Amino acid sequence: MSIHLTRDIEQLHHDVLRMCSLVEGMIFRAVDGLQSPELKLVKELSEADDEIDQMDVQIEEECLKILALYQPVALDLRRITTVLKISGELERVADLAVNIAERGAGLIGNDNVIVPARLQEMAKQALAMLYGSIDSYVELDSRKAREILERDKIVDQLNADIIEELQSAMRASPNHVQPALHLFSVSRHLERVADHATNVAEDVVFMVEGEIIRHRHQSNSAPA
Repeated sequence: MSIHLTRDIEQLHHDVLRMCSLVEGMIFRAVDGLQSPELKLVKELSEADDEIDQMDVQIEEECLKILALYQPVALDLRRITTVLKISGELERVADLAVNIAERGAGLIGNDNVIVPARLQEMAKQALAMLYGSIDSYVELDSRKAREILERDKIVDQLNADIIEELQSAMRASPNHVQPALHLFSVSRHLERVADHATNVAEDVVFMVEGEIIRHRHQSNSAPA
């Protein structure tokens, strides 16, 4: 690997980590905002999402420039194409943060709504998966990436628990139905964050080991 290619790849690492940090902050702000929802938060996160969109385009342009300039092969080529995928996954997570804030805005005026405490834990787990999967990319660590895949079960269980709690609230009072539906969507959006982290981890395994494992867990869980 040439010195210039090494430098440019390191810059990509920096850009992706910065993008991930910004997206992480957006998700936390969106979930925190459920406790005291405001329309202002939707506007602020929409503006942050515009910045993420610009970063996504910038990273894509940089990747294409590196591919054209250095014509990398083998692992270097897989690393560059993986960055393209990671950037896309992060851009979608930023969209989810805006969606969560919009659902939170739907809670305005429902002062008796109790936001499940597990939503905070779910956000924490999903974002830890996302950051861990990107770390595994930077470190070329497929073992760590495979560990991320296993943690998806934790988020799935939290989602199931939250849905059960919301269903109980809906059965207890018709007034809880509409706000509970908003919170149901929030839980689903957080589950999608974990899914995007899983996608990144699967790409890292392919990048390092050359093995395609995407969708394998789905086929393994299918009935015989």
